[in-house]
Amino acid sequence: MKKNGILNSEITKILADLGHTDKIVIADAGLPIPDGIKKIDLALKPGTPSFLDVVETVKEDMVIEHVTLAQEMKTNNIEKHKELKQIVSNIPISYITHEQFKDMNKQVKAIIRTGETTPYANCILQSGVFF
Repeated sequence: MKKNGILNSEITKILADLGHTDKIVIADAGLPIPDGIKKIDLALKPGTPSFLDVVETVKEDMVIEHVTLAQEMKTNNIEKHKELKQIVSNIPISYITHEQFKDMNKQVKAIIRTGETTPYANCILQSGVFF
């Protein structure tokens, strides 16, 4: 049994398999999952686990070189946006429309679905390298 870090075997495998510039999504409970994209469903009930808890936990195990958010998060989920910016404080962030965000999801390695039920609580994390 794994001693620490992420215990979810599917997430651990996805992170271990990521190469430079590969992307994953941390999603709220309502984000549509494109056909053919691996979904790792963590949702237990509304709000559990939270979007921010999952982002923070994944950040501990993943080299993240870039974060992409829907620009709508800035105005429609101000508190989560503020807290997310604190979690990824040293990582560049770019903003696109929510429609562009959903379109980008067709090119990610996996989408991790949380129990989050606040609007636009989604992010694309781009893998970096540790060397």
